[in-house]
Amino acid sequence: MQLKKAALLSSGVASFLTPFMGSSTNIALPAVGREFQIDAITLGWIATSYLLAAGMFSVPFGRIADIAGRKRVFVFGLLVFSLGSILSSLAPSPESLIAFRVLQGTGGAMIFATSVAILTSVFPPQERGKAIGINTGAVYTGLSVGPIGGGLLTQNLGWRSLFLSSGIIGLFALIVAIMYLKEEWADAKGEKFDYVGSTIYAAMLLFLIYGFSEFSVPFLLLGIILAAIFVVYENRQEHPVFAVKLLLSNLTFSLSSLAALLNYATTFAVGFLMSLYLQYIKGFDAQTAGFILVSQPVVMALFAPIAGWISDRIEPRVVASAGMAVTTLSLIFFATIDSNTALSNIIAYLMLLGFGIALFSSPNTNAIMSSVERRFYGIASATVATMRLVGQTLSMALVMLVFSLIIGRVKITPEYYGGFIECSKIAFTIFAALCFVGIFASLGRGKIRG
Repeated sequence: MQLKKAALLSSGVASFLTPFMGSSTNIALPAVGREFQIDAITLGWIATSYLLAAGMFSVPFGRIADIAGRKRVFVFGLLVFSLGSILSSLAPSPESLIAFRVLQGTGGAMIFATSVAILTSVFPPQERGKAIGINTGAVYTGLSVGPIGGGLLTQNLGWRSLFLSSGIIGLFALIVAIMYLKEEWADAKGEKFDYVGSTIYAAMLLFLIYGFSEFSVPFLLLGIILAAIFVVYENRQEHPVFAVKLLLSNLTFSLSSLAALLNYATTFAVGFLMSLYLQYIKGFDAQTAGFILVSQPVVMALFAPIAGWISDRIEPRVVASAGMAVTTLSLIFFATIDSNTALSNIIAYLMLLGFGIALFSSPNTNAIMSSVERRFYGIASATVATMRLVGQTLSMALVMLVFSLIIGRVKITPEYYGGFIECSKIAFTIFAALCFVGIFASLGRGKIRG
């Protein structure tokens, strides 16, 4: 098999796998809540624990991949992800499920940190946008299949079947990578790994997200202090785990990364909130809710490759900024939803959101990867993954914070439906405001072509 095709195939299967897990889990959360009798905030942690672990370790594994080999880390990540998925299907308690989700997220970090870097290593600049667009399409296909597959499996076989199926898909992706991905890439071979910086980074992210989601001032302050220490320490390192100097010196790289962070921070929790809304407020079963929610990722899957292709021909910031504007508009519409909102309106809002995200994601990733030298591909790929994962984690943390401040740790029963809708409106309003700021970050990044 030709190297380019092998890279697309192995990366595409893995890129399908991880979003499939995320989108299907959102559909299954009400069923998990019923079995374990847990509140909405704990349900949020079942989703967030995976994202937090992936965000904590994506940057370190991106650096390890540059030094030890991207294929090696990619393959090991598929193995760990599959193990975490299978163990999650056997979880006897919510605490053990969260722990196994952390393991799953650690494997996901290895996949996230290497898949785009492998594609960028294989494809020349003039073909890179198309390859990244195809890979992004695989991501959105996973998002598309997730709600439908998640709804069908949860309704007919129970929520545990979701994790088991993800483990099986992971093992398939592992076989594909071992059989067809024959080359190795280690452009920073021989350089030192920054153990101290990696530890500070992981602890910083843990304290910041936990402090924010639980509204714990001591944890937040500790996270902020560690963030300041991390920036100063990394800026002095010859071989840092995170290219702080790159962020400070490369405007296109830094603003594209900020735009990605804001985009994911304002859109990820939409799936979580709308899954609960459709099943609790509208009374749909998991299967029906899945078919409704699929309207968003289907649009994303259709338009992401086209947006990537366009970004090979005109400045990515133009396409990406238009995507941020469309996304902002969709979030404003979501902020108007109540118990009487027509189903046709909900589907229209989901499709508009999907179109905005599709316009943004591929061109923005193309801008990030095209703004750095080849030896920074691993760090840049890890940054893409980290901005996505940290953004998604912040999105969930913001929702959990709103829940804790408005209705507290309560199960979503009919007496709290009004409070749930109020929380959702507040969250969507904040998301729309942050996404509006992201438009200007996207516009201000400058050109990547002479």
